Amino acid sequence: MSEPRRIVVPPQSGRSIRVWRGDLIRIIDPRGQQVADLWAFATEPALDWLSTSQTRDITERLFPRIGDHFYSAAARPMLTLVENASPGPHDMLYPACDSALYERAGFPNHPNCRDNLMQALAVEGISLPFAPDPVDLFQNSLPQPDGRLIVEASINPPGGNVTLRAELDLLLVVTACSVDYYPTNGGVCTEIEVEIISGS
Repeated sequence: MSEPRRIVVPPQSGRSIRVWRGDLIRIIDPRGQQVADLWAFATEPALDWLSTSQTRDITERLFPRIGDHFYSAAARPMLTLVENASPGPHDMLYPACDSALYERAGFPNHPNCRDNLMQALAVEGISLPFAPDPVDLFQNSLPQPDGRLIVEASINPPGGNVTLRAELDLLLVVTACSVDYYPTNGGVCTEIEVEIISGS
């Protein structure tokens, strides 16, 4: 077996990654408590993208478990969660952080995952009029008994990771979440590592 491809996503940034059907994708939080936003796009025969709402509807779950697929807007299986070496949870409710979020918090011109997504897509020649909601890996945002949604510090330990299998040829975008003023990432933003193991 060939050596895995390794990509480092620096703090508060994003990277686009091409994978092929059958590839395994391991997303690793080397220092712990760092959320990774994940998007997936199929570009052939037409543009399609991972939809957290379709995934929740089809799997009838708020949070993914081993064996679950992540579905596209067209209800196609795109990725499968094959290993979960993290205490989780992995959020499928929140949108990506964006400039408006930071402006409301008093931090204008702050790095954010929406801009990092769009910049990573631009490198691939893709422009979208909106940002699909990501899968927020390692994000600790369980619904409260009274229905409130609260984002607490990630409980992912150093080296915590998930492994996904590509069910289609895909363009992935992975960002290392930019929130540094709230406990989401343990109060400090760090890198995310991605390993691609060829399925061929």
